Order: sequence, then C-alpha cells, then structure tokens
Amino acid sequence: MAEPILQQKDGDITTITLNRPEAGNRQTDATWAQMTEMLDAASKESRLVLFKGAGDDFCLGREAMGQAQPGPASEAYAVRDRSETIFNLYGAFRNSKAPIIGVVHGRAVGLGCALAALCDITIASDKARFQFPETAHRIMPTIAFSALVDRMPRKAATFMIYSAQEIDAHQALTFGLASNVVPATDLDSAVTTLVDHFKKMPLAAVLAVKEYARTAFSISTQAATDFARNLHATVNSFSGMRP
Repeated sequence: MAEPILQQKDGDITTITLNRPEAGNRQTDATWAQMTEMLDAASKESRLVLFKGAGDDFCLGREAMGQAQPGPASEAYAVRDRSETIFNLYGAFRNSKAPIIGVVHGRAVGLGCALAALCDITIASDKARFQFPETAHRIMPTIAFSALVDRMPRKAATFMIYSAQEIDAHQALTFGLASNVVPATDLDSAVTTLVDHFKKMPLAAVLAVKEYARTAFSISTQAATDFARNLHATVNSFSGMRP
C-alpha cells in the first residue's frame, strides 16, 4: 500500500507530496498530523520545501469533510480538540524556517485551498481551480478562514468563504491566493527555474527573508522597519554571504 504522504530530499531541498491521487489527495487527521511532523523536521534542515499533490488534483481537503459523523453530536470542547490537528498543521506552515513553495494543478478545495494559501509562494497551473465549499455543506468555516487572515485581502477572503464559488487560477492570482500562473505544460519547468534560483542564493539570505516575512506583516510599520534595519546589517555582514 502506497504511503499517503511522500517525502524526498535532494540535498537541502525537501519535496513533500500528497499521495492519494485516487481520493483527490484527501487526507485523514492522522496523516495531516504526520505532515505536520514532516514539515517541522524539514524546516530545520532544508533550504526550501516544495509542496505538491500527486495525480490530477492538488488536494480536495480533509477526509469526510461535509459528511455526518456517526454517533451523538460532539460537545464544543471535543470539536475544538479535533480541530487542533489542522491548526497545528497551519502553524507548521507559518513557523517553518525554510520557505515553502506550493505547486498547484487541478483542484485545491477546502483544506487543500487553505494550504495553497499558506505556502510562501504558490505557483499555479492555468488549469488550477480553488474553492472553499464549507458553507455549502452547512459548516461554519472559521478553520479555513483562519488560514487566510495573513495571506489574502479581506474582501477576497470573505468572498471565497461566503460564496463557496470555485475560482480559476487567474482570479486566484488577483486575490493573492496564487503568486504566479503558468501554462499547465510549463508548470514543472517554471518550478525548476525558481528552485534553481533558490539554490544560487546564499542560505543565510534565503532563511533571513523567510524570517522577516514571518514577522514583518503582523507588526507595526516602525517595528518592521527596525527589524529590517537590524536583519539587513546582521545577515549582509555574515561571511557566508560573500562569494
């Protein structure tokens, strides 16, 4: 039986691939927890993490999303405890020391769409589609919404959450959900070109840019400026930045 999530290393580049193509790369809470552990480990030893989905779709979300659960309805604390798996996964994306590049083809739905948003850079095929369908399944989707608060403009995020409409890759680009859109036939080569650029950068610069991005957008302009001033001086005077 194939592993539901694959991890490959090429030097200091780590690739994590959702590997349930027959199920649209949906994952159980147990395998999402496994991915959190993978990301935490990769963050400490990688220059860059690539995040992909096998098969025709990037990820259709969480296993059994929108389906009634057997047994009596859970109380609030039990529901909150179950959601911790996903919030921990979000934290692994946000707190990764290494930048994460999402490579999106086909559909990115629900949690899959949230993870595409959480990547530091998201390269999308022009055939990619993005959707948060939770409200159509009578789910109040603040778990999904919380992935977007530091990734997308408010009006774009609320439209996607309330409408449950599928959007194409070019609209995802205007919404800030995707970083770049390329023809489907050029997706692999576009990612390879970007990865090659990362390989040429000094490691200290790669990690420092991620460190700055992780903090600067959630603090005051003055604090972000002060952080930039200090980080610039520290990293650019480091011997590892020299040829």
